Amino acid sequence: MYSSSASLFGLLCCLIVLLILPFPSHASDPDPLQDVCIADLNAPISINGFPCKPDSEVTSDDFFTDFSKNPTTFDVFKRAVTLGDVSGFPAVNTQGVSLFRIDLDVGGINPPHTHPRGTEAGIVTRGKVLVGLVTTNNTFFSKVLTPGMVFLIPRALIHFQLNVGKGPATFIPIFNTQNPGVSDSLTTLFDTTPPIPNELLTKSLRVSDDVINGIRKARASN
Repeated sequence: MYSSSASLFGLLCCLIVLLILPFPSHASDPDPLQDVCIADLNAPISINGFPCKPDSEVTSDDFFTDFSKNPTTFDVFKRAVTLGDVSGFPAVNTQGVSLFRIDLDVGGINPPHTHPRGTEAGIVTRGKVLVGLVTTNNTFFSKVLTPGMVFLIPRALIHFQLNVGKGPATFIPIFNTQNPGVSDSLTTLFDTTPPIPNELLTKSLRVSDDVINGIRKARASN
């Protein structure tokens, strides 16, 4: 389980405070119109998030979630995600903030991706994580982080996290939106419905049909 030292929790609290300070001109989400709007996930989503649960049904438990459990299963990237966006933590509904727990097994990766609707700040709480990002002028920045170290990913920039240690790694990303969205390069190119034509992909990536078909086949088997 990730470190519970006072210093790590202090850093995490500072990150949350910085991300939810009211800067209306730079807000990622609309301002809330009420103190509390615990999401009713069974109702259709609206413009400003999910509809609220009735006040009479709100309990203390609605304001808390648990990130303490280590994952027991990982995906093909040796990655496990504990949700703290509105779908996993309904209390963030309309509040303009969300957070996650990301676990990477040995050699695991959170592949290159973007968050189109939010800026990301994160703290490493276990292991050694290589964090990298690419700016719009194609400059690559990266650093290996250890517990207690913090990173910042500007909104919509391509970035990744890679476990470069000898054991499991954990980090907590926090966003200035209840739903940052995620778009990864491979899914965007190869998992669309309907598929992007091979002709466009071969010309754009300067590879043959065999390469494109091989990538499609490999992704379909995972």
